[in-house]
Amino acid sequence: MSAKTPKTIVVKVEEMKKHPKYLKRYIVSKKFKVHDEQGIYKEGDKVQFVGCRPMSRDKRWRVSKKIV
Repeated sequence: MSAKTPKTIVVKVEEMKKHPKYLKRYIVSKKFKVHDEQGIYKEGDKVQFVGCRPMSRDKRWRVSKKIV
């Protein structure tokens, strides 16, 4: 997670996949821009987020809670 902009954090979600033919495992990742109203989350925190109305061109998610 990255928190360089005010009220926005960038959350990286990683998923382990397996190639159908060669059966090798690999990591696929995707980044989401998530709204953080209070600005309380810092880099390295694990958070859970849910969908909401579009707040900007890329931001369509908001933080629901921190995962401990």
